[in-house]
Amino acid sequence: MVCLGNICRSPIAEGVLQSKVNSDLVYVDSAGTAAYHVGNAPDKRSIDIAFKYNINLKNQKARKFSVIDFENFDTIYAMDESNYQDILKLAKTNAHTAKVKLILNEVNPHSNQSVPDPYYGGSQGFEKVYVMLEKACSIIAEKLQNDR
Repeated sequence: MVCLGNICRSPIAEGVLQSKVNSDLVYVDSAGTAAYHVGNAPDKRSIDIAFKYNINLKNQKARKFSVIDFENFDTIYAMDESNYQDILKLAKTNAHTAKVKLILNEVNPHSNQSVPDPYYGGSQGFEKVYVMLEKACSIIAEKLQNDR
């Protein structure tokens, strides 16, 4: 799960998907394409909205997306087109490129919709982001279950 700073959208996506899969079988992580917040906890509003739905983000720490992530993960979900393009710039092979997807394409295939960045808005933006990511992560979890 990748967004810009790894403190708003991608931590929520990480927490939501983790809550839907068997952690012994599926490893979920998040990162940011920028290093603005490396080592920081998610935004308090992300923590609060996740907590509202019984998901704990307090142990997460922001990190920067790295080329090694292409080797460590089967799928890399970008939250928006800008981060999608930034991730693709780091891809070294066609196999790496094939791993990168826009997360909302799981809900509406080929729509290339972005999860809006709620950082500069109020808590209602975080609620909207949570709802979008919950839908996408439910589909992802179902696909993972069917692949097993």
